[in-house]
Amino acid sequence: MKHPPEKSLSWGQTLVLGATALPMVGFGGLGAWGTYSNITSVFHRSATALGVVAAGEGATLVLALTLVGLTMLGQSSPAAVRFGLWTLPAVASLTGAAVAPTGTESVVFAFTPMAMCVAAEGMGLLARRIVVYRTGVDTEAQRRNAAVMQRLAYHRARAANHPDEGARKDSELKSWKLAKKVGAGDALLGAHLVHVQRERMTAGADAALVGMFALPVTAPGTGVTAAPEPAAVEAASDEGVTGVTPAVTEEDTQVTAEFETVPAGAVTPVTPPVTPPVTLEEIAAVAGVATPQPGEPLTDEQLIVVLRHLRYSDDPPLSYRQAVTAFREGGFVGGEQRVRKAWGSLMSHEESEA
Repeated sequence: MKHPPEKSLSWGQTLVLGATALPMVGFGGLGAWGTYSNITSVFHRSATALGVVAAGEGATLVLALTLVGLTMLGQSSPAAVRFGLWTLPAVASLTGAAVAPTGTESVVFAFTPMAMCVAAEGMGLLARRIVVYRTGVDTEAQRRNAAVMQRLAYHRARAANHPDEGARKDSELKSWKLAKKVGAGDALLGAHLVHVQRERMTAGADAALVGMFALPVTAPGTGVTAAPEPAAVEAASDEGVTGVTPAVTEEDTQVTAEFETVPAGAVTPVTPPVTPPVTLEEIAAVAGVATPQPGEPLTDEQLIVVLRHLRYSDDPPLSYRQAVTAFREGGFVGGEQRVRKAWGSLMSHEESEA
């Protein structure tokens, strides 16, 4: 699957994002300093306070930097990192609440470490959005969707083949619950779906306009002349026009007699030769490409080969809509935009040959 080209951050975006990240780091540091002050006021020993800060805010900072680094590298974060970003500040909050001398101070001591937790999550989310904007790839969403699809595949297989009927019913219900989570939160997937629907709507509108504005096409070299009106023939006869039926001469009579005296058995009937239809393999060989196979991705040249084969598989040749219908029914794979482009190339080639 092709990914969109990478985008670069403008100078203004870099400045705004940097200004946004600074308060996160600053308030996370203020939370650590607040925890240090709270513990010092209770134990009156800086070493103890530093240990609590290192175990809570310090460890959270390490996990936050790990999360940011993995995100900037385009990799998903392990579950232990995401779990620790919330567990360690929670432990620090419980510690502060436990050592606080009064109930009011326990509430303050409990809320202070959460500043580092929010700062870490904010930095991780900002780094993730920057990577998604620049590369168009959301590794975290892909990780979630991959996990959901793996579980869905397992339960579908279990629902179809497990010997226990209860297990089959249980997996059937879980499969429907997992189906609701497929693609959830994946903005890139939504953008792709919108793009696909836009292509289909464009193809439908194009087919409708072609049907409305297409002009009748006559094959080159076939001059079709309308038959004269009966009134014109009668007028020509009244005016003494004798060129309608050619005069029969003596020579013509002799030639006719010669043909009439030939025995019927001596005449060999002439049967026009039957040309076998050109196969897809033969067209592909002439084009110098591998034979297109249904269900497999096709190159642009193979698309043109398939459309040429389908167009001339009937007489008269198929139209665009008929060829596309036969293309889909044959199981061939190709996006609407690529099929339209290949059809345009085929029509341009036909016009140049004509």
